[in-house]
Amino acid sequence: MNVLLIGSGGREHAMAWKIAQSSLLDELYVAPGNPGTVRHGRNVDLDLNDQKALRTFLKEKKIRIVVVGPEGPLVDGLHDRIADDPLLKGEVTVIGPRAKGAQLEGSKDFAKDFMFRHNIPTAAYRSFGKGELKQAIDHLGQMQAPYVIKADGLANGKGVVITSDIKEATRTLKEMLEGGRFGSAGERVVLEQFLKGVELSAFLITDGVSFKMLPAAKDYKRIGAGDTGPNTGGMGAVSPVYYADKDFMQKVHDRVAAPTIRGLQKDGIPYSGFLFMGLMNVNNEPYVIEYNVRLGDPETQAILPRLRSDLLDLFEGISSGTLSERHVDVDDRTAVTVVLANQGYPGKFETGHPIIGIDLVTNAYVFQSGTAMQGDRLVTNGGRVLSVTAFGKDIEQAILAAHRSASPIEYEGKYLRVDIGLDAVKKPAVRATPQSIK
Repeated sequence: MNVLLIGSGGREHAMAWKIAQSSLLDELYVAPGNPGTVRHGRNVDLDLNDQKALRTFLKEKKIRIVVVGPEGPLVDGLHDRIADDPLLKGEVTVIGPRAKGAQLEGSKDFAKDFMFRHNIPTAAYRSFGKGELKQAIDHLGQMQAPYVIKADGLANGKGVVITSDIKEATRTLKEMLEGGRFGSAGERVVLEQFLKGVELSAFLITDGVSFKMLPAAKDYKRIGAGDTGPNTGGMGAVSPVYYADKDFMQKVHDRVAAPTIRGLQKDGIPYSGFLFMGLMNVNNEPYVIEYNVRLGDPETQAILPRLRSDLLDLFEGISSGTLSERHVDVDDRTAVTVVLANQGYPGKFETGHPIIGIDLVTNAYVFQSGTAMQGDRLVTNGGRVLSVTAFGKDIEQAILAAHRSASPIEYEGKYLRVDIGLDAVKKPAVRATPQSIK
């Protein structure tokens, strides 16, 4: 079958690499892709907002499955536009939800209401819109620090502020509800109870009726070693997660994943594709921090190498409504992903510097994200440039393998966190305490 993959980051490179391994695949197209995805398919320039051009491409290339990597096109209704086009109806399966289901990520207020309605464990919250600043500030005064303030809409991963300073919290509310901070995404805010625990990312794939759990991962958001400095898109990931054992993941399956899929059915929301469950482990109990309606980045670069099953076969299960009959097989080894970034990221950084040494990497996977071709040279073209994933029989060996594999790669401004996974080596006791969880 022919497949179109949407996206251009490291996540999409990893997905292209995995899809290309399938014996079911005839042709893979990636829009727009990056210099790394060229190794696994054909990069194409395609305007997703031009319905006529999109329809023509899907029909001419006989695309059976469209896989949407990032959340933006899903929130904007790409699935709906394809599925409801009378000239495409029944011909194309979209891996990713319709716009209504994508609101699980597109609106934090929608997601929190959904969780409370379906008894899915999450932190207590209240939401406030424009014109409700006074009520929001009054509610803030009734909360315990730290204060968690979230922009309701998509804000490129930057719409969450956590502070113990009530003055800063009040200022943040004013900037969002009256000052235009985060634009339309901040016109509604969610004030949320702070949960003390350790975070992880859990994933599933679903046809809207049945679902299969995928490997879990932990990602590292902050730029500096020891989780210091500003948040980024992610500086590394490990899978599996040492504080998410079999018993904990069974709780995730029973208390989060299963009621989420049942809730979508009950609400009449069709959903197909991936679901990312951002979790907090609080005293070995899972609480949902957020939903994403796609795979994470850089978690994808850690979990897909562990997935032994044919990814395209799982997509075919969604297309035919037979996902329940498919099998998910996972490698028991540990995968560690180290992100190679640009010095200065997530602030200002330079691009256009030649990248050398990728061809020297053996026994590891290199996924491209912020790269471009300048003539016949590969150069830096983004904040996060590459992801290097390596296996080990345990976390210590995987960490060593990842850094050993990353060392031959060179470019001006190369930066990486040297402590990815080291918290698992130290294995600190998980003694997080919930704050009046309801």
